[in-house]
Amino acid sequence: MTGNETTSPWRRFWSKGGWWRSLLLVVVYYVLYQLGGFIFLPLAASTDDPAALVWFETVLPIALGGLILVVFGWSVGWLRELFGPQPIRGSWWMWIAVGVVVLFNVLHFATVDYGKAGAGVVVAWIIAGLFIGFAEETLTRGYVVNLMRKAGYREISVALVSAALFAAMHSGNLLTGQALLPTLLQVGYTFAFGILMYLALRVTGNLIWPILLHATTDPSTFLQTLYPADGALTAIAGLGNIVVIVTGLVLLIFIRGKVASTEPTFDEKPA
Repeated sequence: MTGNETTSPWRRFWSKGGWWRSLLLVVVYYVLYQLGGFIFLPLAASTDDPAALVWFETVLPIALGGLILVVFGWSVGWLRELFGPQPIRGSWWMWIAVGVVVLFNVLHFATVDYGKAGAGVVVAWIIAGLFIGFAEETLTRGYVVNLMRKAGYREISVALVSAALFAAMHSGNLLTGQALLPTLLQVGYTFAFGILMYLALRVTGNLIWPILLHATTDPSTFLQTLYPADGALTAIAGLGNIVVIVTGLVLLIFIRGKVASTEPTFDEKPA
């Protein structure tokens, strides 16, 4: 019997890849993640402690989401493939994406009023960031990218679909009562940030680095927004969203090539 004959229908279905399977996976994950969050609503309603609220409203739901993604990866046999070395690498200019994210994450952390925030809130957000980075990057820069590559899509398509689905998940904040304009701004930011994370995946050659970059982005941004320190540096740190959007859209222009090929092209030479 051939390898295809011994593979389960479940694995054969996902191994074909494609944009609509990527969409299906993201939708199913998002629904399960939202439903899982209801489990912790009674715990959140029972406290008004800021640190506890972060745990019950953010950490535990996203940790459950990460577990769902690990189970899915195990079921299709992709975990080693996902977290191993990438089949293609990026060019030097892709380090710009990494540099921009690192710069503003450092600025955000440097302009937090830690005394006002309190150790409990800071620790809770850092742990939340780790789970957010793992879940959202594993889903979009991991599974979605893998599905698109398996179908042989061009590089630009892989980048656009992974970033667009990442941004689309954040449009769901409308359902939680967030106003339309802030949601649209968030979708624009997350799309550009998704492009930067895709380039980080390419140039570093391993999914762990986008995960860590993302894991430091959310807590630094939330903490700096909620508990900003006084000083001129805080105003500079506040430019992060604009810089990320501009950088992501500009660098998107330079993405080219067919990711299904392992032959180096202009932008696929090893870093």
